[in-house]
Amino acid sequence: MLPRVDLPDLLFEVHAWTGFLDAFVHLGDGSPRMEDLATSVVALLASEACNVGLTPVTNPSYPALARDRLIHVDQFYLRGETIAAANAALLAAQSEVPIVSAWGSGLLASVDGLRFVVPVRTLNAAASPKYFGFKRGITWLNAVNDQVAGIGQMVVPGTPRDSLFILDTLLNLDGGVKPEMVTTDNASYSDMVFGIFKILGYSFSPRFAGLADQRFWRAQMPGTAGGDYGQLEAIARHKVNLTKIGTWWPDMLRVAGSLVTGQVRAYDLLKMFGREGRPTPLGQAFAEYGRIAKTLHLLAIVDPVDDTYRRTVNRQLTVQESRHALARDLCHGRRGRIMQAYREGQEDQLGALGLVLNAAVLWNTRYLWAA
Repeated sequence: MLPRVDLPDLLFEVHAWTGFLDAFVHLGDGSPRMEDLATSVVALLASEACNVGLTPVTNPSYPALARDRLIHVDQFYLRGETIAAANAALLAAQSEVPIVSAWGSGLLASVDGLRFVVPVRTLNAAASPKYFGFKRGITWLNAVNDQVAGIGQMVVPGTPRDSLFILDTLLNLDGGVKPEMVTTDNASYSDMVFGIFKILGYSFSPRFAGLADQRFWRAQMPGTAGGDYGQLEAIARHKVNLTKIGTWWPDMLRVAGSLVTGQVRAYDLLKMFGREGRPTPLGQAFAEYGRIAKTLHLLAIVDPVDDTYRRTVNRQLTVQESRHALARDLCHGRRGRIMQAYREGQEDQLGALGLVLNAAVLWNTRYLWAA
């Protein structure tokens, strides 16, 4: 029952519903300043998302599709802030489709990375033989909520530790409600990461590669007798140092404030607190705090009676994988490799890909509801 439609027609139809292309304003004075601008923007979005360059979308006989016009629009209209503003319009429209309320409330999100080879010389790429072979590449981190909408994105060099940028992605969302629960797939989790997520109001819920190696912790106030953990007594052998948390609590709150206000990146903090496997005292306090949240997460995962939590995590990660599969299908040109040499160009291209993905999701959602 879904109609078949070309990608540019899909973007025009979604614009008719939402007006999201009106967010693309001139870099100088913030106004459209150009006739038939929507046509030029749609051509550029299709070109960037499909990774095919300008030649397939150029038409010299049509002014809005002339090559010099497209280059001008690309330079002065297509940039990070306009892409984010357009994305916010799509997120608002997605949440208003009645069928979406059956999928979720937007309070659950997942963050995962999609890797791209970058064969050109660039500083914003890194080697990772597992993913890129002998070449270098980047990772496009995506935050997707349970309403199947991409709410944030970030481009980082494709190192094995790029998942440490997950929190930075969440702190710079394009729109939508702030998620309360965040799940990832085999991320670079640690007790310290759990603590930082917790103090910022997130419930960090990664899917562990193996539960047998995980420790369960008990929280016991100094000078008090330990409680009886019943059947869990055998695994609740390790104790959280609550004294250390109390000592460093004011500094922990200052760190949270610095992260929320953007004074420092979460990635830089994690590297500083870790210090090559030797945590600083403040890092140790975050680790102790994180062990409480981590133990609650582990108990919910292994609950033999109610598997709702475990199913929720797995279902959201399936949504994430489906979005990445669609992204691979869309970004088919040049064998899916990113040819941009500068970080800004990479961010703009993959930002356009994320915007087109959200437009396709909204289009499908509206027609699914109509069906």
